[in-house]
Amino acid sequence: MYYPEFFNTKEGHYLIAFLNDDVVGRQTYKIRLLAIDSLFSTKSHQLALLPSLNMISQDTNANKRRLKVTAGANYNHKAHQAVPVNGETIRIENEHAIVSLCVRIQGYTGYPENSPSTSPYFNHPLHEKDLYSICFSIIFKERVNGNNLVFGNDFDHPIRDMLPPGFNAALRMVKWTLDPGLDGDVYADHPYLYSPALASWDQFRIGDKMNKSDEVPTLHDEIIEEGSYSEDSANVRRQFNIPDAVEGRRKHFQDEANRKEFDFEPGRMYVADFGNPYLAFNDFSVRLPGFDLHIMKYVDETNHELRYTLKDISNGRVYLAVVFSVVLGETEDNKDRNKSEQRDENLGKFDWEPEPSAGDVE
Repeated sequence: MYYPEFFNTKEGHYLIAFLNDDVVGRQTYKIRLLAIDSLFSTKSHQLALLPSLNMISQDTNANKRRLKVTAGANYNHKAHQAVPVNGETIRIENEHAIVSLCVRIQGYTGYPENSPSTSPYFNHPLHEKDLYSICFSIIFKERVNGNNLVFGNDFDHPIRDMLPPGFNAALRMVKWTLDPGLDGDVYADHPYLYSPALASWDQFRIGDKMNKSDEVPTLHDEIIEEGSYSEDSANVRRQFNIPDAVEGRRKHFQDEANRKEFDFEPGRMYVADFGNPYLAFNDFSVRLPGFDLHIMKYVDETNHELRYTLKDISNGRVYLAVVFSVVLGETEDNKDRNKSEQRDENLGKFDWEPEPSAGDVE
């Protein structure tokens, strides 16, 4: 099989070429990130839209800027928690869901101060090439249809004036070859690019129904692998004919009918992991086969964030927003730092139970 890739051309844009599967290996399903997923801090915001190499300075000023990761259950930065990268799991909860979040970054030098530079996660055979991971469990407090849950990148400001010629062609090619479920509008006032969550996560594991007295799970010492945690959760996969392998599951849920058939149950735990080997936060570069693209020169007051969002597209309800922000070294918020240092690794009890259904009432 052959897979699309992007390379520099004399015209200064990237065109689609093809690489043999032997070259790309297990990362083939992630290559859409090169073409579509948003690139934090760049004026173009899109990996497919990066200018030619001769326009990118090797002087990245990376030592003057540092990364900060925050997360919450909405887009309000003031309500977000500072994420202890390569550290413990944090709990994010609102009236719609309980989330346990763990973010890992290889070669990390950002905030909070004295964060570990790496994680044992990157020594695991599944992740030896990966440069970052967004790993989370989610326990919904309401039923969510699988066709409505999306995961991807969105922005608070327009980017249409930054898009070079040929973007729509690249987007169509990616949808045709890699991600039929990809949907977005990069010309909107609030641009977005989302994929069906069930078809985009690198690992997806189904857990058990939670009791009110159960502990909210921590993830920082766990490597999430495709599958289920028990016979009960394995039955859920069998009930919806979900393949055991990652590629099989992703292909299965590229079919809209299969997504519509699947519901995330209230009170049941689901765990997902997402990352890739292309975006290097330690030196603010994009690592493509054969060369690195340094992007720090494109950071400004408007373009300095990459946001990953998990939401219900049918009603706009946000369950998780993880924001990677580039900040000046001297502008770290002390309150966020203190929150991180004081956080207890015990995330507490589940402490919620769903309303009884008709089948539960005698």
